[in-house]
Amino acid sequence: MNFIVFPGQGSQRIGMGKELSNNFSEAREVFEEVNESINFNLTKIMWEGTESEIARTSNAQPALMACSVAAFRVLLKLTEKKLPELADYICGHSLGEYTAMTIAEVFSLKKCSSLLRLRGQAMQEAVPEGYGAMAAFIGVDVKTTNEILRQVEDYGICDIGNDNSEGQVVISGELLAVEKAIELSKKYGVKRAVKLSVSAPFHCRLMKPAQEKMREAFKTTDFKSPKIPIVSNITASPETNINKLRSNLIDQVVGTVRWRETMKFANKMGTKKIIELGSGKVLTGIAKRMVENVETINIEKPDDYDNFLNS
Repeated sequence: MNFIVFPGQGSQRIGMGKELSNNFSEAREVFEEVNESINFNLTKIMWEGTESEIARTSNAQPALMACSVAAFRVLLKLTEKKLPELADYICGHSLGEYTAMTIAEVFSLKKCSSLLRLRGQAMQEAVPEGYGAMAAFIGVDVKTTNEILRQVEDYGICDIGNDNSEGQVVISGELLAVEKAIELSKKYGVKRAVKLSVSAPFHCRLMKPAQEKMREAFKTTDFKSPKIPIVSNITASPETNINKLRSNLIDQVVGTVRWRETMKFANKMGTKKIIELGSGKVLTGIAKRMVENVETINIEKPDDYDNFLNS
């Protein structure tokens, strides 16, 4: 039983994907297609830009997707296998779910590029700059986090944005409510509460304007049945029905990314290998902690393919 997973925002860095592009034509073609699809030289920012430029949501989302798709296309070439031979399930963290849809051929790379560019812009514009915030709680469960959030309701909207792993929950909402939740966190036994450096409060009710823009965009998006089941962020369960896949992406904009439960599902299914394709090792790190007897492999650079092929 194998899982392929794709990273979300926060895993971006300057230079990501450049080595793959320099060494494999399959990767280079992905980056060229993404640039063309959004009519913008995204790779110039990815490889020569600043950290603030690549962290901008409208840049980071298509850039991370492009790196993951490029890594996957090279994997297909080197293994001479198709997706169903490499994995039983596929999933991605937040924007990574769009990557999973592309890999599973639900929609095209071109369409995904334009969707993520729109999604990034819509999420950025949904809330005025400085109005929202996100914070990571370390050493706490969802039940306790929800109790903290009930205590700050009078200060504004604040939701669980990411249920990432055992003991790691990210909250998202209006700045005052998030700051009050951080203040209360020690009283509830939270080991550490860290305000995150993000440009907007993702995956909370404040993202409703972005949700509506994505709903409109999906009306003209052709969905096809995936090559293998996609484990959804919003349900933490596998899905193949195209109408459900579409509604899951719409709900995901304002809903919690249920990654802890996704990894519990992987554990329940007896997953032996989890392959993270793209920038960073965040998801393989979570998998190591949550999935029993699992081999984790991150594929980001040309040398990483040797580790995979040898395994």
